[in-house]
Amino acid sequence: MESVPLWQIGSLVGILCWIWVSRLTNLTILLRSLTQPGVTRHVNAETPFILKIQGFQCPTLDVFFSALSCIVSVPFYTAFLPFLFWSGHSKLARQMTLLMAFCDYVGNALKDLISAPRPSSPPVRRVTATKDEKGNAQEYGLPSSHALNTVCLFGLLFSYTLSSHAGNPGLKLLALIMVCVLDGLIGLGRIYLGMHSPIDVLGGVVLGSAILAAWLSVHELIDTFIVSGQNVTSFWASLAFLLLFAYPTPELPTPSFEYHTAFNGVALGVVGGIQQTYLQFHHEDVPRILSEQLSIMVFIGRIMVGIPIILIVKFCSKALAKWLLPIICNALGIPIRSSCYIPALKKPVQYKTKCENKMFRYLQNTFFFSPEDSYDVDTGIRFLQYAGLAC
Repeated sequence: MESVPLWQIGSLVGILCWIWVSRLTNLTILLRSLTQPGVTRHVNAETPFILKIQGFQCPTLDVFFSALSCIVSVPFYTAFLPFLFWSGHSKLARQMTLLMAFCDYVGNALKDLISAPRPSSPPVRRVTATKDEKGNAQEYGLPSSHALNTVCLFGLLFSYTLSSHAGNPGLKLLALIMVCVLDGLIGLGRIYLGMHSPIDVLGGVVLGSAILAAWLSVHELIDTFIVSGQNVTSFWASLAFLLLFAYPTPELPTPSFEYHTAFNGVALGVVGGIQQTYLQFHHEDVPRILSEQLSIMVFIGRIMVGIPIILIVKFCSKALAKWLLPIICNALGIPIRSSCYIPALKKPVQYKTKCENKMFRYLQNTFFFSPEDSYDVDTGIRFLQYAGLAC
């Protein structure tokens, strides 16, 4: 039997203790009371500056900044990350997926922890041209996810460019200029569109820079663990499960937790898939795009086959999770509800607890739920759907 490294046990126990202490002490409410008032004052004070930026409004700028905001949106990730895998850049693709999942978790957790408002509209004009932007507008403000994710996304791409073209200083300079310009334009666009205050953008840039610096110092260790470590899939599954409960409860419901759940599932699916098939499909000698082994026509063929498979797997994994999870919850005596996926469970359903599940029920109430809570089964469905999709 494969031994479990102590650092894995320590990590999971540490998160479990954090969940337990947070629930006993109402730590989220305490931290919110210390941070929310100050951030709200900054947001209100910066409204005149936002209105000055919006004084340059015109249809062309509306379209430009709205299109630019799609770079780090859900549809962008859905297309961009599979393209990286199919193009042969598997190491970059898996690291990009895990980094974006981490950024999404930290950024959204801080948003819901602080629960600071976005700029008031009116007087600020808020432009939500896409469905994705309308969902973003329902989230809290600090930090800006677009600013945070842009810094990490293009920072990692820049680092990858440096390592791949170490002897080309002209390309390095061009890549650095492009990264800075894109980061600046997206940050400015969040203010112009009325989605964020300057403090939100600054918070996203600072947090993104810190996360990127930390990631670049440990990414090789993480990659080595994923491709050749011990208990990789079981550890990551346990980690992903606990992170669902470690997430802070916002002052009012927002879509932030849904976005994190999806990316959390994607990260688990990618880790499990890479760990199982690394030697076959994801090693460093795999053919890359524009090489003799992987021509542009072969790459297009992968896209033509891969996109329908993604859509089919997404549909099937969601259907399977919708059928399976309520049965499992029923067997374990877990009270569940469904906010949108299962109409029959729109209201909390209390299942009878069997005698043999008393220990499970005790642990459930101690670490995760209070006795009157019910579990939103949509969270589990979404998590399994995207984990199956990423595999």
